[in-house]
Amino acid sequence: MERPFEFELLHVCKQTGARRGRLHTPHGVIETPIFMPVGTQASVKTMTPDELKDCGAQIILSNTYHLHLRPGEELVRKAGGLHSFMNWDRPILTDSGGFQVFSLADLRKLNEEGVEFRSHLDGSKRFISPEISVQIQEALGSDIAMQFDECSPYPCDYKRAKDAMYRTLRWLERCMKAKTREDQALFGIVQGAFYSDLRIECAKEMAKLDLPGFGIGGLSVGEPKEVMYEMLDKMMPFMPENKPRYLMGVGSPDCLIEGVLRGVDMFDCVLATRVARNGTVFTHDGRLVVRNAKYAEDFGPLDPDCDCYACKNFSRAYIRHLFKAGEILPLRLNTIHNIYFLTHMMTEMRQAIENDCLLDWANAFYARHGRGNW
Repeated sequence: MERPFEFELLHVCKQTGARRGRLHTPHGVIETPIFMPVGTQASVKTMTPDELKDCGAQIILSNTYHLHLRPGEELVRKAGGLHSFMNWDRPILTDSGGFQVFSLADLRKLNEEGVEFRSHLDGSKRFISPEISVQIQEALGSDIAMQFDECSPYPCDYKRAKDAMYRTLRWLERCMKAKTREDQALFGIVQGAFYSDLRIECAKEMAKLDLPGFGIGGLSVGEPKEVMYEMLDKMMPFMPENKPRYLMGVGSPDCLIEGVLRGVDMFDCVLATRVARNGTVFTHDGRLVVRNAKYAEDFGPLDPDCDCYACKNFSRAYIRHLFKAGEILPLRLNTIHNIYFLTHMMTEMRQAIENDCLLDWANAFYARHGRGNW
């Protein structure tokens, strides 16, 4: 019987060691390395499924915590699962809710059994355990489910990081035992905060498990980017080569490049859509804030080197006018552009890996855009 999930490592860049892969899922094939737009509430904000496809999105991410609170996983199950509910026929990944519960801080109580927390919507008491997280994600029907884990803050002391790492390993075992769906892949999440020995130990322990893939959690939580890159450099040699590696919550252009250079296969982040709604876009000449006054009479596209729908049809001056007028359309146009920019940047990186020239591509990108704040 053919396994519903299979990862093919197609090529390793001779120049960098970056990976070109292909992940098979029940709802389609994912070409890696890949950026996944985030649809927290079963919707990538301001975009329709067809627009996402036109932008090159292969897979999207939805949020277990938020969908559990509203509308509830049972309603989604009755609708036929997330794919039917949101009319998206390509792969979906759901996170476990662990990071969202972690971020509640003062509203949660954590113990070995799980996490008790108060809903940010109505203050009602809720509880999520590894088993409940798996049950919610199985009801949602995503292609890839993430284990329930404990994410350490930045900074944190060694003991707290060690305790969270070991609890994550124990919770992974419970998630694996609770899993019942054969058409849903469960990924483990490597934790260990910013202590390389803990990261390496966690990666080694998880590598012993025959899981379809592995997330890298607890990075991009406020630390300097160089610290994140250092952790990746030290832990990646201990990650299984034949399984996809997913760097969670990372999605600025520079971080995508640095992650791919270090052997990461999958990424997600709300940055592209969030800054788009605030008037900021990624361009081939760097970051551009279209709301700024200097674009009031600029009749060129957001990015002259982009052929997304927004850039082919509208000017900076028009989009700025719409922002100033309080219209909804500029939020959509900026979001379309940013998603298109990142998905096509990943396409270029996949091609550069195949041609064994990713470092040359990255140096050319940085020469034009710089390594500034994205």
